[in-house]
Amino acid sequence: MAKIIGRENEQVILTSLLYSEKSEFLAVYGRRRVGKTYLITQFFKNKFAFKHTGVSPFDEKGTITMKDQLQAFYYSLLKSGMDEIIPCPKSWQEAFFQLGNLLEKKATRNKKVVFIDELPWMDTPRSKFVSAFEWFYNGWASHRDDILLVICGSSSSWVLNNIVNAKGGLYNRLTCSIKLKPFNLKETEDYLHSKKMFLERYDIVRLYMALGGIPYYLDFLQKGLSVEQNIDNILFAENAPLNREFVRLFNTLFSHSENYIAIVRALSKRNYGFTRGELSEEINMKSGGGLSDYLEKLKEADFIEQYKPVMSLDRDDYFRLKDCFCIFYLRYIYGKSSLDPHFWQNSSGTQGIKSWEGVAFEQICMSHLENIRMALGISGVVTKASNMIIPAEENKKGSQIDMVIDRADRNVNICEMKFYSSEVLLSKDENLKLRERLARFREKTPSRKNLFLTLITTFGLKHNQYSGIFNKVITLDHLFQQ
Repeated sequence: MAKIIGRENEQVILTSLLYSEKSEFLAVYGRRRVGKTYLITQFFKNKFAFKHTGVSPFDEKGTITMKDQLQAFYYSLLKSGMDEIIPCPKSWQEAFFQLGNLLEKKATRNKKVVFIDELPWMDTPRSKFVSAFEWFYNGWASHRDDILLVICGSSSSWVLNNIVNAKGGLYNRLTCSIKLKPFNLKETEDYLHSKKMFLERYDIVRLYMALGGIPYYLDFLQKGLSVEQNIDNILFAENAPLNREFVRLFNTLFSHSENYIAIVRALSKRNYGFTRGELSEEINMKSGGGLSDYLEKLKEADFIEQYKPVMSLDRDDYFRLKDCFCIFYLRYIYGKSSLDPHFWQNSSGTQGIKSWEGVAFEQICMSHLENIRMALGISGVVTKASNMIIPAEENKKGSQIDMVIDRADRNVNICEMKFYSSEVLLSKDENLKLRERLARFREKTPSRKNLFLTLITTFGLKHNQYSGIFNKVITLDHLFQQ
C-alpha cells in the first residue's frame, strides 16, 4: 500500500470522523489533480461499504444524461453487493433508496464508509439530484450512528454552494469539510524522496516553479533525469503528458471555460495582478455580476487570489494568478504553434529564464508566508502581507517591493527576494537602491512603524561592507521547514 505523503492534519480529521460515535458527513474539495481521491482511497485502504465515481461529462462527445449517471451508479451498487435482480433505478430518489437498503444489510463493527467521488458531475440538468441526496442524508443516514459519508468534487464552487454553504435541506448538515491544497515545498521534497529522487532544494524549487505542488504532475518526474530533462519530457516533448493539460483542466472544471481562460491569461501578464476595473478593460468584459462570478469561482478553485495592498492608499482589491503550473504554461506553452522538444534544456540559464525564475520565486515565497513568519519569529503576531508598487514621479523612478509584512507589533518587514544559484553578494549600487526604496516607502506610507529590511534568497548573503543593510536573511532551508 502506497504511503500518504504529508496531509497530517487531514489524516487526524479522517481518524476522528471514523471513530466518532455518530454518523458523519465530510466534503473534500480542491483544485483538480491535487490528490483528493488518492487521500481518501489510501486512508481507508479501499475498504468502502460503497464507492462510486460520477461519470465525467467532459471525456465523452455529447452530453452525459441523468440516465447515464444512474446506470453507472447502479453498476457501483452491484459491485458493492446489491442483488442483481433489483432493476436499475429510474430516479435519484430510487437510487439512494437502494443504497440505503444495501448499507442496512452490511454487517460491520466499524463505520460504514460511503465514498462518492466527483459528486458535482452527477447533478445533471433537471435530475433533481440535490433534493434526492438531501433526502438520503436527512431521512436515513443522519439518524444512524454507523455511517461516514464522504463526498469529493473538483468543482469547488458546486461543493461550496450545494454542500458546504447549503441553504436548503443540507443546511448545517455537513459535519466537516477539507479543502485540500497543493503540496508545499517540504511535502514536495518528501514526495520526491518517496520516488527515490534526492534532489538539491534549489532544483526542487525550480521544479516547483513549473509544476507547483500538484501530486499528479509530480508523479511524471523520472529518477535519474535533470530538472531540465524532466520539464522537457513532461511539457515540451512530442506527446508530453501535460502538453494539453491547461485547456483540459479548465474545460473539465468550468462551463464557458473560454471566459475563465481569458481572465487567467490577462492576470498572467502582471505578477502583482489587476484591479477589477483594470481586468474588465483588459478582457473587454463588464465589471459586473458575470466577471465577479468568474473571479469567485477561480478563487474557490485555487487558481487566483484576491488581496488588498498593505500600507497603501490604494483602496482597490487586486486579483493575482497564483497557480504555478498555469503561470508557467501561459508563459511558455499556451498559443505556441510548435514547441522545441528540448526547449528547457536549450534555454535554461539564459537571462530570460533567470528573470522569469526571479518572478516565480516571489510567487513561491508568497505561498510560503507562514514559513517566513516562523523564520522572523512572528508566528504569533497578526500580520498582513502583499507586494507594493511605488509609482514613478518627476525625477524619481517607480519601483516594486517584493513583499511588505505589516505587523501588529508596530514593525514592518520590507522583503527583497533573490533567486540565485549561490550566495548573494550585495554591491554598492544595489545597497543604494535598497536605501532609496526604504526612503520612498517611508515617504509614500502614513505609517511610522519600525522598518526591517529582510532578504529572502536561496543560499544566504555573503558578508561585505554593504550586507549590514539587511536585518534578517531567510534561505531555502526556512522555506522548506514543515
